[in-house]
Amino acid sequence: MRLTLKEIADLVKGELVGDPDVAITGISGIKEAKEGEVTFLANPKYAYLLETTKAAAIITSREQFKASKPLIKTDNPSIAFTKIVSLITSDYAKHPKGIHSAAIISPNAQIAKDVAIGACAVIEDGVEIGEGSIIYSGCYIGCRTKIGKKCLIYSNVSIREQIEISDRVIIHSGTVIGSDGFGFAMVDGVQEKIPQIGTVLIEDDVEIGANVTIDRARFDKTLIGRGTKIDNLVQIAHNVVAGENCVIVAQAGVSGSTILGKEVILAGQAGIVGHICIGDKAIVAAQAGVTKSIPAGVKVSGYPAKPHETALRVNACLQRLPELYKKIKKLEEKIKRLEEKE
Repeated sequence: MRLTLKEIADLVKGELVGDPDVAITGISGIKEAKEGEVTFLANPKYAYLLETTKAAAIITSREQFKASKPLIKTDNPSIAFTKIVSLITSDYAKHPKGIHSAAIISPNAQIAKDVAIGACAVIEDGVEIGEGSIIYSGCYIGCRTKIGKKCLIYSNVSIREQIEISDRVIIHSGTVIGSDGFGFAMVDGVQEKIPQIGTVLIEDDVEIGANVTIDRARFDKTLIGRGTKIDNLVQIAHNVVAGENCVIVAQAGVSGSTILGKEVILAGQAGIVGHICIGDKAIVAAQAGVTKSIPAGVKVSGYPAKPHETALRVNACLQRLPELYKKIKKLEEKIKRLEEKE
């Protein structure tokens, strides 16, 4: 798609500084941009690239005063750029349309209008799929599962029986929702499986990355709250409750029956033990190991996780251990010599 700078500025409600007739033929990052492309600058750390980028124009904050390139000044450059990406790349991905003849669909499934189902997808008895949803090839939708309106389920996703997916949910390839919770009990020297007869509820506007696993509850439900975003390779165990608008980053793991409040952030490879509560807007730093509940609004890091400022001080002390060891060694030798003189 070809647009002028004026058309782009109007789209993002930005202030244009420069030639309004400059033609934009693509989009890219500020380092990688080529002639004819539009880019953006959100982090002042990269302001030096304003003069070296090959981009035809740059979307910036309103505080950016000047540059040799045309600017579009906005309240939020990242959000403005996202709008342009959605427009320019709208024809990049061709989603399936209609129902492929190779899809296997139970006659007892209820498929609303404008639903697309790709080849080799399997839709079991009693499944309900809402209007405008797209199911890519190779997906499995288990019996009595409900999928809401305008959902996008990419290839090779497995959604097991009696799961509920609300509206506008995006699920990326390889994810499994509703697998059995990890429940076993040792009986007479044998690990006996504990039946997992609950469900999973995914609320509106959730996005789930590739190769994520969300286990069904033992009883009741595992819940992913409205607007929550889950990165690739995340494990959510049985009976977890994640509040609204949480962000859970790659390789994080949340153990069973843990409750995450609203707007919680779990950074990459964070590990959370079971049966604890993480308060609203708490932040768990990358690779932190959380072993007890965290109050609302607190940032923790390290293992075992502790308030971030405390963790930084502890780490600073650890970095000095070799030096402190040498000092203690010298002091021990000095004490030994003094004792020998007595």
